[in-house]
Amino acid sequence: MGVVLATSRSFSSGSVDLVARLAGAGHSVRTGPADHDLDALRPLLADADAWIAGTGPVTAAHLDAAPRLRVVARYGVGYEAVDVPAATERGITVTNTPGANSAAVADHAVGLMLAVLRGIPEGDRRVRAGEWRVLRGRELGSLRVGLVGFGRIGRGVAARLSGFAARIAVHDPWVGDDVLEAIGAVRLDLAALPAECDLVTLHSPGGGTVVDARWLAGARPGLVLVNTARPDLVDEAAVADALRSGALAGFAADTLAGDTRGDASPLLAPDLAERVVVTPHFGAQTVEAVDGMGGMAVDNVLAVLAGDEPPFPVPGSRPSERTA
Repeated sequence: MGVVLATSRSFSSGSVDLVARLAGAGHSVRTGPADHDLDALRPLLADADAWIAGTGPVTAAHLDAAPRLRVVARYGVGYEAVDVPAATERGITVTNTPGANSAAVADHAVGLMLAVLRGIPEGDRRVRAGEWRVLRGRELGSLRVGLVGFGRIGRGVAARLSGFAARIAVHDPWVGDDVLEAIGAVRLDLAALPAECDLVTLHSPGGGTVVDARWLAGARPGLVLVNTARPDLVDEAAVADALRSGALAGFAADTLAGDTRGDASPLLAPDLAERVVVTPHFGAQTVEAVDGMGGMAVDNVLAVLAGDEPPFPVPGSRPSERTA
């Protein structure tokens, strides 16, 4: 009945065979490159009816190469890489998978906190080199942790930190005082976080820099920064300078500018290895999250291809007006 293009790195790689589910509904599945290179995708888009898209860009040019396309099902919650107005103009519905990977990313954020606070990767490297000299770390329960953004992931992180007895501060202008009072958190301005907190973790949407040289200049001694959100939230050169000067004690991230081209990042300099922990954008890569994101993406695709309202359309999008 339809051709579904999947360009997410992990689609149908969990415990549920989503390719079989689509095939059972009469649709065939093709895979394409996760970076969404247009030249490589052009022949695959030519007869695609649905696109389960990863984190790569979905531009007007991509959509022009897909005359039959009826839905772009973003595999994940973020859709800033998708040209939603261009899709809407062409009668293409855009959907996402809100909440499917929130628990996985919240777990990963706390894991990165522990990794950098306790020097876990550096300790492993030393032991493998035959060196058993100890590293002295810090306990999460002794810290005030500031969260920038208090959506699903930010709230999941706060819930996990409650088990460590960490004190919580939040910057999110869209969250009411009652929500913060219920968990014993305090509200702080963005500029106040580096001076008032021992660790700051980023969970806000991208689109603007949060951490720059001016923000870092107000950091209290020993500040640690964690980013499991978007790389554009962080001025990486400024963070590298702050690490070298001692203004910042540690940095951990699940993503760097350019992602797979992250070897260009100043934060991967050898002299910073002891204080920087980076993972390859796999915070959402758990079996449970992969099944959740894939299942929701397939739900969206099947609904649109059947001529129905998808369960998770993104704001500004609308159901396709094309006929099946």
